[in-house]
Amino acid sequence: MRLHYLQHVPFENPGSILTWAKENDHVITNTQLYQNASLPKQQDFDWLVVMGGPMNIYEEEKYPWLAVEKAFIREAIASGKVIIGLCLGGQLIADAIGGKVTQNPYKEIGWFPIRLSEAARLSPLFSFFPEQSVVFQWHGDTFSVLPEDAECIAQSQACRHQAFIYKKRVFGFQYHMENTLSIIEGLVENCRDEMISDLYVQTPEELLAHPEYIEQNNKWMNQFLTQLEKMDREGEL
Repeated sequence: MRLHYLQHVPFENPGSILTWAKENDHVITNTQLYQNASLPKQQDFDWLVVMGGPMNIYEEEKYPWLAVEKAFIREAIASGKVIIGLCLGGQLIADAIGGKVTQNPYKEIGWFPIRLSEAARLSPLFSFFPEQSVVFQWHGDTFSVLPEDAECIAQSQACRHQAFIYKKRVFGFQYHMENTLSIIEGLVENCRDEMISDLYVQTPEELLAHPEYIEQNNKWMNQFLTQLEKMDREGEL
């Protein structure tokens, strides 16, 4: 399987997703958008992972490559690719399918529980998740409006839309299960100015104090990817 990922800043890479892909001997390619690298042709990859980043989806004047990236994501969806969007990536997908991305009532930064829908937990893709899962959050915006054919599958106290599925093959997550310790350290180092004390904003120390959460999140991501690949291979998506 050929996995391609879109990266927006040097310090946010796919983390445990890369480990999973390497362990399964998948071909990995990437586009570093912040370096204005060129995008691949649709026939050159099977799965697309769209990473997070500190920018917002509507900042096209500041980040001109966002417009090109949105068109590329729309094309990938139309081509029937398996697509996984993480945080900013999920917001870009939501925009591409006709949803709306706006500022969330609260900024979420840190480890917080999400609640998966009953329908999601009946799916083999998510059946191994507990009803409440503590995951890593770092966002101010969110996909606040989703089109009718996108199914919201998770929510938190601070954010009503935490994850969605679109046409069985496209997945948007507001949270990060792929983050390693080094990625979280990079976020704290590069985005510390966003960590203004609030109801759902933890301290740098709290973010870095939970290796057990990182391990569990990576395990869930691994299980999700393994099941997703199996279902994709067997034509069940």
